[in-house]
Amino acid sequence: MSLEPTAEQMAALAARPADQPVVMINLLKFRADGGKESYARYGQEVIPHLQRARATVLFAGAAPTQVIGDDEKPWWDAIVVVQYPSPTAFIDMVTNEEYLKIHEHRANGLDRGDLIATSWMTAG
Repeated sequence: MSLEPTAEQMAALAARPADQPVVMINLLKFRADGGKESYARYGQEVIPHLQRARATVLFAGAAPTQVIGDDEKPWWDAIVVVQYPSPTAFIDMVTNEEYLKIHEHRANGLDRGDLIATSWMTAG
């Protein structure tokens, strides 16, 4: 399983409305051998990049428990939800040369890391 987006996935993200925020749902499965620690280092070092992108961490949580569904336990260890002001803000951040220097800590920490782009939904 790849930890990097394909060109098609990046194109689909870039095609989202440019004037609307994008909320990125990170489903994270840590490697058994120091993955949590490596990802924690990434988490600390990514903060200035998030600030420059004007992103907001809306939620970060661990220890999932299945309440509804067939599986005994979700496959992920943690969820991080981050809102970016636009798809371009996210793309600019993750393609920045300085960001790429710390990205290795994310990649080294994860056995699997699904990243889902979504938008706010209004009821009604």
